[in-house]
Amino acid sequence: MPSFQNYLKGIKSEIDEIDAVGTKKLLDQGADVALIDVREQNEYTQGYIPGATWIPRGFLELRIEEAVPKREASVILYCAGGTRSALAARALRELGYEDVKSMAGGFTSWKRNGYGFDLPVVMTPEQAERYSRHTLLPEVGEKGQIALLGAKVLCIGAGGLGSPSALYLAAAGVGTIGIIDDDVVDASNLQRQILHSTDRIGMPKVESAQKTLTGLNPDVKVRTYQDRLTSDNVLEILADYDVIVDGADNFQTRYLLNDAALKLAKPVVHSSIFRFEGQITVFPAQGEPCYRCLYPEPPPPEEAPSCQEAGVLGVLPGIMGVLQATEAVKLILGLGTTLSGRLMVYDALKTKFRELKLRRDPNCPTCGEGVDRSQIELIDYVQFCMGA
Repeated sequence: MPSFQNYLKGIKSEIDEIDAVGTKKLLDQGADVALIDVREQNEYTQGYIPGATWIPRGFLELRIEEAVPKREASVILYCAGGTRSALAARALRELGYEDVKSMAGGFTSWKRNGYGFDLPVVMTPEQAERYSRHTLLPEVGEKGQIALLGAKVLCIGAGGLGSPSALYLAAAGVGTIGIIDDDVVDASNLQRQILHSTDRIGMPKVESAQKTLTGLNPDVKVRTYQDRLTSDNVLEILADYDVIVDGADNFQTRYLLNDAALKLAKPVVHSSIFRFEGQITVFPAQGEPCYRCLYPEPPPPEEAPSCQEAGVLGVLPGIMGVLQATEAVKLILGLGTTLSGRLMVYDALKTKFRELKLRRDPNCPTCGEGVDRSQIELIDYVQFCMGA
């Protein structure tokens, strides 16, 4: 029976190796090479080579196609000392990868040469358990979950739309959630605003929302703003957030939010509800199209009755709010295709979705041709609709 050393020697005779110096040179030259760290988590947390993708050796064959989809791509594997990466290199050769190298000496050699390395942000054991269904998805993984934990999302409103979107964002592990709402909990809210409860009637909605969200997930930091967005505070409030989830219940706020988001280059996940129908779209950070392309002018008050006047099916905002949370998570992770340029309309009575194409209006005052967005004037419009 051959010894392991003889076995390893045979494998190294079949694969290509590169030392730490050669690897550093390629990286410094900006070579198109996929650097894969195959060490275990306890090793990875002690530092990794900048730019490396971490795939533990036991998962390499399962996940390599996500990280390196092209078989002709140049791949360099490294472990602690060069043994596991050699075994991994042969495995990738057997999977059809044509240009695979193992870094001789591994991460130990990299550090001995005095080359820099980064320390990863890692989840606690409790977080690893909580978010395990996310990290099992190759498209998310631990890296994606860490991105969610570092993300900041602002929810406009803690009402029908803000309730389900904020709950699912908190459950997903979005690290900072801002809630702005100047209202208090009313008994008529409880038919749809699931952030709140009977014992909180009369409590400020932002305070009730904070209690619910932190009770659901202690990882989440909830920032509260018991206020209404105005031209005086909108830029300051929006500035620190990555994504804005628009659950506003009036046209005044929607137009103001659109204009401020364009000035700050913030993406907005917009939704609105009316009786049995909801609509949702994403206005991208660069605009094109924006809310004013969809609605150039506010409608007259008689054409925009409030939910207080017209009513709303209680489960409808739950559907639309969950879709908003989905789009926000996709934006944070850079996954899939967002609803930018598309308006999705949901009819609850027919259980039917329709999709409409949205196009930029070249004459739009906020995202049209030649518009300097830094010069967009923020206007406090007359309030049209309240009570969502």
